[in-house]
Amino acid sequence: MKMGEVRVKAKELGVKAKASIKKDDLIRAVQAAEGNFPCFKTATDYCDQSGCCFRSLCLNEKRK
Repeated sequence: MKMGEVRVKAKELGVKAKASIKKDDLIRAVQAAEGNFPCFKTATDYCDQSGCCFRSLCLNEKRK
């Protein structure tokens, strides 16, 4: 997912993003706004946040 897509998702949820914010930090803010734990890229092998829209991206990024 590209930064522009993350910004769109953030805007939909009312999350304000500064121009200098890092992608991972913005994703964590979106996760919190969705009611999930702000944990992007912190899971080791398992994630119990099944409702998170970044779940598959997060787990795929951790495998790299």
